[in-house]
Amino acid sequence: MTNTNTLYQHGTLALLVPGLLDGTITMQDLLKHGDTGIGTGEGLDGELIILDGIPYQVDSDGNVNIVKDDFTLPFANSHFANYQSLTNVENISQKELDKKIISMTSSNTFFSIKVHGTFTNIKTRAVPKSHKPYATLGKTAEDQSVFSKDSVEGTLLSYYAPQIFDGAAVGGFHHHFLSDKHDFGGHVLSFTVESGKVEIQQFDTLEQHLPTKNTDYMNYDFSDWDILGEIHKAES
Repeated sequence: MTNTNTLYQHGTLALLVPGLLDGTITMQDLLKHGDTGIGTGEGLDGELIILDGIPYQVDSDGNVNIVKDDFTLPFANSHFANYQSLTNVENISQKELDKKIISMTSSNTFFSIKVHGTFTNIKTRAVPKSHKPYATLGKTAEDQSVFSKDSVEGTLLSYYAPQIFDGAAVGGFHHHFLSDKHDFGGHVLSFTVESGKVEIQQFDTLEQHLPTKNTDYMNYDFSDWDILGEIHKAES
């Protein structure tokens, strides 16, 4: 029986900041910990969204690809889906949706949100794959490709982390999107939900897995970085 109360996280957002972008877990291994998730590939190779056990990558050209088992990631979240209905929404912005969800749950634990419906004025991004020597997260993010749709049907998959975990994850919401036609998606920058069904899955356990076999990570000194400031700049 699968454990649906645990959120698995490989790596931290903090390690991306100085450019520790080696892929340190395979997709095959990540999928052992969940059939649903998000992440990014080695060298920030696109934006990943896993739905129903299928790992989709939105690359920097806007293509949606299904990645193979040997695809590697420096950072990812995954869990086994067991969503419960929360609410239905209409004509609600990203900020309004985030606020509404928090008002209906707790901001002191991890949870995932899945919203399926029609989205308008949605803007997403993906970053082209970089190679060693890697640039910093901020520098790499400058080369991001931005995509937009006036109207599209699809699934918003999001994770929420309490503010006390900011740095390990994104404190607050981290949104990814995939269209029903599998021709649009990525890390979400902004959107409006024209109409949608909101589902929630709350976790009581975070399983944090660190890349202890990666020498660059194990020997890196993070003390000279404004980790939180750099994360918020890159994620916005």
